[in-house]
Amino acid sequence: MSTLQHDPRDQVRVLDEDGEVVGEVPDLSDGELVEMYRQMRLARHFDRRAVSLQRQGRMGTYPPLSGQEGAQIGSAHALDADDWMFPSYREHGAGVVRGLPLKQTLLYWMGHEDGNRMDEGVNIFPVAVPISTQILHATGAAWASKLKGENNAFICYFGDGGTSEGDFHEGLNFAGVFDTPNVFFCNNNQWAISVPRERQTASETIAQKAIAYGFDGVQVDGMDPLAVYAVTRAAVEKAKNPEEGQRRPTLVEAVQYRFGAHTTADDPTVYRDADEVERWKAKDPIPRLEAFLRNTGRLDDESIESVRQSVEDEVAEAIHAAEAVERPRPEEIFEYMYESIPEDLREQRALLEALREQYGDEAFLRE
Repeated sequence: MSTLQHDPRDQVRVLDEDGEVVGEVPDLSDGELVEMYRQMRLARHFDRRAVSLQRQGRMGTYPPLSGQEGAQIGSAHALDADDWMFPSYREHGAGVVRGLPLKQTLLYWMGHEDGNRMDEGVNIFPVAVPISTQILHATGAAWASKLKGENNAFICYFGDGGTSEGDFHEGLNFAGVFDTPNVFFCNNNQWAISVPRERQTASETIAQKAIAYGFDGVQVDGMDPLAVYAVTRAAVEKAKNPEEGQRRPTLVEAVQYRFGAHTTADDPTVYRDADEVERWKAKDPIPRLEAFLRNTGRLDDESIESVRQSVEDEVAEAIHAAEAVERPRPEEIFEYMYESIPEDLREQRALLEALREQYGDEAFLRE
């Protein structure tokens, strides 16, 4: 596919805002297309329920993803089964595609370390909350895989704000020098908390930054799931490229918008105006794909209702399963950072245990 030969200042599209075809539709079966749609609906419904859980005090701080379903689901579908995914903290939808149960995502944001445990064969690294640190992890893992003679691709997600971190430049520079099999996927959702994209870089696009590192960059309409799939699939093939013998990384910039807050601790009305949000909502990836699937006879009212019901049931079951798990003990915050706990943290843990013994479990946890 020739997608990656585009000028990185041009944006790749397959569907316009009305779901009309304006580019080359990727070679996906009817079943795959409908499943992409279902998973986008699943991610959106899960997102709404998760925000509601946080507001009710049933879950901790949570980062909403609404608006970014097209980029997450489209890119994750482009991976092969043995490829690896390195998420930031907002890739709940992509995780579903890769086999991460919604229950695990809920447990993570409820404070359970078990939310980071992956079943055998689920090739996803743990959530990375620090900005862009996962880029270095993904680059190192890709290089190690290449040295071992494996043929995997390694996709790494990060935001537009992450491109201002040194980890971004170091990781991409290393990847360019050593030809690591990486797909660097920038979710450019226009805002890094309250900092707009134009305050991150003077570059016309983020995709063109790849030129400095010696590999391809491509900008794609991140709210067009079919375009995202096509671009990511081409990048995965370039990362593997077993026939040609040369494996090359790619930087993908998916231009999109987060409809909600950066996290549930954020108030976006302080720095964004309502008109901007509404303009981007007109590009919503879900009705865009739904219109395409309706127009091509792949969806109708009955099948859409079936999707709605299955999505609501699946999310309800995940919430029930997650809330049935015993709440984590406060002392667990000391258990997963060091193999051998340092003396200062050992003293803090002892103090915590003493307070708990003094006040009792219920009063301690309430405070």
